[in-house]
Amino acid sequence: MITRGLLEKFYEAASIQRWNDHARPGELVELDKQAHKIMIAYLIAKYEENDRGINIDWIKLIEGGIFEFLQRVILTDIKPTVFHKMMKHKGKELNEYVLKQIDSDIKDLKSEFKDKFRKYLFDTDYAKIEKHILTAAHYLATNWEFKLIYHLNPFIYRIDRTKEEIENRLEDFYDLVGVQKITLQKKSYGFIDLCGQLRFQKRWAGSPRIPQTSVLGHMLIVAMMCYMGAVEIGAADKRIYNDFYAGLFHDIAEVLTRDIISPIKRSVPGLDTIIKEYEKSQIEEVLYPLLPGYMQKEIEYYIEDEFENKITIDGKIVKGISSEEINVSYNSNEYNPVDGHLIKAFDDLAAFIEASISINYGITSRHLIEAKSNLIKKYKGKWIAGLNFGDLFSYFE
Repeated sequence: MITRGLLEKFYEAASIQRWNDHARPGELVELDKQAHKIMIAYLIAKYEENDRGINIDWIKLIEGGIFEFLQRVILTDIKPTVFHKMMKHKGKELNEYVLKQIDSDIKDLKSEFKDKFRKYLFDTDYAKIEKHILTAAHYLATNWEFKLIYHLNPFIYRIDRTKEEIENRLEDFYDLVGVQKITLQKKSYGFIDLCGQLRFQKRWAGSPRIPQTSVLGHMLIVAMMCYMGAVEIGAADKRIYNDFYAGLFHDIAEVLTRDIISPIKRSVPGLDTIIKEYEKSQIEEVLYPLLPGYMQKEIEYYIEDEFENKITIDGKIVKGISSEEINVSYNSNEYNPVDGHLIKAFDDLAAFIEASISINYGITSRHLIEAKSNLIKKYKGKWIAGLNFGDLFSYFE
């Protein structure tokens, strides 16, 4: 079962500052970097699978992203050059330290999560292509950040050396079609650029909060929760994959519309419908043209009615089925199931934790208190898809 400690570790990444020895246009934090990296990895892996026919183990890619995220959170904000040198000379000891620090939070997770984590860290032949993709995505996300700060730091000693080092590392991944396409800075780059911009949109507009979280970081946290939840209920591999990436992209339309808070959406009858229609038109005009057709189709499946349960039968999308029906009758790869109700519940849980952590720090507002109160009532004693959300919310009650 998902533990409170694991959920809290997800949010620690929102307080780990990046490039904090450089002038920055705003806060750059590890949570956002990891979210951007995992989105880029999705793009690269899709190109490898569809353009080159490479067999991608998507569960290993998802889990690898989570393992690397947790490793970075535990080792906190070590300067990258120092981190890589330490890993080169003392990698075994550092990884043992990571596993020891997180053991109590992951030891009871299903799907052999703990054993896979160890294997990922110590077996160089395990998930080889997936590790290669994630490392490429890491450098692309780093390079995107570096471009933000480069022109603010001409006076920083060896800034051009840093630029050269990043560019040289990127060249090591030119065997990947996605890296070639992204470095052209055309359509594929436009997509990851839009995704990256979501780090500048802060959650809870109008409410002071600590730590601040962006829409981009929130999307990754929801995705990781969805993975944990899907594994807990014994979901089929395709269902785990769908729930993770549907969680990862569920708020992507906000890069085009900004984060419109729920009270405003509910304040005028019909306003929510108008917003949805505008979002759809903007996605079709701006976002989808940046992606090949097969990616458009998949992301559309995730984000159109993003909180609806869905399956596919004979090529037709079927909505409006219960989580219990998916568990009993459609929990197999052939039905391409998506747990929209589960994604919504984890979306609310993320909001609840965001409010709770800030209130515990002593930074609060009427909006945070009301949201926390309403959500704890909404999910008290509630089960979804076989998960006890009443218990998950009670961790932070």
